[in-house]
Amino acid sequence: MAENQSKLNWKRQLHEIIYEADTPAGKLFDVILLIAIIVSIALVMLESVNPIGEQYKTELNIAEWIITILFTLEYILRIISISKPKKYIFSFYGLIDFLSTIPKYLSVIFTGTHSLVALRALRLLRVFRILKLGRFIGESEHLAKALKASRARISVFLFFVLIICIILGSVMYLIEGSENGFTSIPRSVYWAIVTLTTVGYGDIAPATPIGQFIASAIMILGYAIIAIPTGIISSEIAKEDKVNLNTQSCPHCATEGHVDGAIFCHHCGNKLNE
Repeated sequence: MAENQSKLNWKRQLHEIIYEADTPAGKLFDVILLIAIIVSIALVMLESVNPIGEQYKTELNIAEWIITILFTLEYILRIISISKPKKYIFSFYGLIDFLSTIPKYLSVIFTGTHSLVALRALRLLRVFRILKLGRFIGESEHLAKALKASRARISVFLFFVLIICIILGSVMYLIEGSENGFTSIPRSVYWAIVTLTTVGYGDIAPATPIGQFIASAIMILGYAIIAIPTGIISSEIAKEDKVNLNTQSCPHCATEGHVDGAIFCHHCGNKLNE
């Protein structure tokens, strides 16, 4: 009994260090992890520079292997310290952690896979946990709900914009013709999309006065269209009730984003602090 209790205490302490950002030890762990991720990405970038990669090939390779081994140990500890390892393994961060660890091992067997360690940049998302920006977690959840609620109206809006681009592209094809670069309707539609989004690559440009007038109208229309999705999403955000979420991680299923003061996990129902 005492041995089982000791094991639980050890796993609980390890979980707090690895998954939590509210304790000094947990914050230090995540800061060290972020530094290692940044160093790893920097090593990959330096290796891609031919003079540096050739001159310091051995040193860069050794440093990358050290970091890969550290990440491997971290990945194993994350699995050990949680009650339901599958929840972490198949979670977003679990998959990212796995994908960011295996490229170095794969590079031993397959060539050209070493550069995939740049996937570790995605792990920098943990910076929100380290800086204890719990309110950003709440705001991101708030934004996600607003986007989901407004997806039908945004889809209709995008379909409407596509119809406008097809019509205007067809009109410009008839007005300008192939002599001015509008060689086909698809190419003209491409020009309409580029112009409507105010990108303006300049690879195709109208030469006739009527075409230039239509182009000017499309550019002005583009500025007006930009504001529409913002208004749709903003209206949904205003309807949502704001909640304050924190960085606490469930020791059973590793689910994050719990409401401040929550006693039980909103995903698996187990106690957050036992």
